[in-house]
Amino acid sequence: MDQNELKKLVGEEAVKFIEDNMVVGLGTGSTVKFMVDALGARVKNEGLHIVGVPTSNRTAEQARSLGITVKSVDEVDHIDLTIDGADEISNDFQGIKGGGAAHLFEKIVATNSNKVMWIVDESKMVHKLGKFPLPLEVIPYGSKQVFKKLEKKGLHPEFRMDEQGKHVLTDSENYVIDLHLGEIDHPHELADYLIKEVGIVEQGLFLDMVNTVIVGRQDGPEVLQAR
Repeated sequence: MDQNELKKLVGEEAVKFIEDNMVVGLGTGSTVKFMVDALGARVKNEGLHIVGVPTSNRTAEQARSLGITVKSVDEVDHIDLTIDGADEISNDFQGIKGGGAAHLFEKIVATNSNKVMWIVDESKMVHKLGKFPLPLEVIPYGSKQVFKKLEKKGLHPEFRMDEQGKHVLTDSENYVIDLHLGEIDHPHELADYLIKEVGIVEQGLFLDMVNTVIVGRQDGPEVLQAR
């Protein structure tokens, strides 16, 4: 199976965990796209009643187009389960997210959820985090100063640019800086340092957060209980 088939597989497996009348956080990214498609099919075919809380404008548009009721995180009193992708998941179930520049909204939704599930193809499972560049969402004002501080600290920052050479903007119209670290030995310490830096709105380490991981493997989806 190729990567897309594995993503589709875990997307379809994940929606089996969604029950009638749930409030569900809908992540962002290529794997989640398959999950939202599968959820839309359940809503249409089974008359499943759910409310989706999207983590990006593009997920919101997709969910609406499939007839899924969409509300913002501030319009619901709780979220039962959030299903999202991840860019890397370590052996001890810590994660890096933000490859799609949606990690601020993703983290807001995840931290307001009773349960968090990540769905990934097997290439995302790693021994240690850090090969995938760590994304930061950064306020444009003063961002060059933030960049200089990160550089001085040896964190190998790089502004994320689009094909036209313009800054990639998040849904909040902030910049993204990616840190090319190779390996992250102390993720909690790093997360603590980054979030205290003025101008960094959010960083892409998702620590001690996920409950269940579904991994797309060649012989089928594997469900792992993390915490």
